[in-house]
Amino acid sequence: MRNFVVLDAPSNLGLRPPAPGTVPGCHKLAGALREQRIVQRLGALEGGVVVPPRYDRGDWKEGDGVFNASALASYTRRLADRVERHVRDGDFPVVLGGDCSIQLGASLALRRIGRYGLAAVDASHDFRHPGNSTAVGAAGGEEVALATGRGQDDLTDLEGLKPYLRDEDVRFFGIRDAFADDTAELVALKMPVVTVGELREWGHEALGAATARAYEIPELDGFWVHLDADVLDPTVMPAVDSPDPDGLFPDELVALLRPLLASPRCAGLNVTIYDPDLDPDGTAGALLADLVVAALGRS
Repeated sequence: MRNFVVLDAPSNLGLRPPAPGTVPGCHKLAGALREQRIVQRLGALEGGVVVPPRYDRGDWKEGDGVFNASALASYTRRLADRVERHVRDGDFPVVLGGDCSIQLGASLALRRIGRYGLAAVDASHDFRHPGNSTAVGAAGGEEVALATGRGQDDLTDLEGLKPYLRDEDVRFFGIRDAFADDTAELVALKMPVVTVGELREWGHEALGAATARAYEIPELDGFWVHLDADVLDPTVMPAVDSPDPDGLFPDELVALLRPLLASPRCAGLNVTIYDPDLDPDGTAGALLADLVVAALGRS
């Protein structure tokens, strides 16, 4: 049985400021989940912290590409170093974000090792890139596009390893049904997209198990799971930057995640986007910790 290793990646470099003169509060996610004793409840080893650079967009303006790009590139390499070491040692990293741009660190780490897939459990597909949008800037809404080689080279081709993920190795789960019309590009690229409604129709656990089996092909060395807290319905998880309605409920999310995370081909897990600044009584953070512990088969 592999050791869980909890590793903090408290970066908010990939999100826009929630208000002028402020910074996104998701960098406090790791601390909030540690307050819920997630390390002890998982029986995990201590992985420490990969400290991010300062959030400073400088004189960036719309049209300049991805903001904080240099800091993001540096952080991605350092986070990849830590994730790679744990995966090579046979551990199961549980990476506490942070915004979704931390996924680049996991993708780069796994690309160094071999060919891995990505199961992204997220309310949106985070596939904005210069080919489909004029609003490129926040890597936290673009990390899957960047990881599949779309966008500026200083983020997509670190260490000459572009792309970190192949299109056909990416799966999306929990996309809001209201966003289904925005997924035509993904479907054309043979990236399966399963909406909230489709999960309910086909069965959360059944789809999780089928996906885990689909990643057992010889061409792949494994897969990673990326969990964005905004996949949950805002009635239970309001503490995110984009609390869109009609999301998953806690039991549905656990049912989807359990077979994915239990697969011997699953290399690790990211947890992102929960913002303690939007959760003054801490109830959403306590729920998120409970869900991660349950999904990983602990109590």
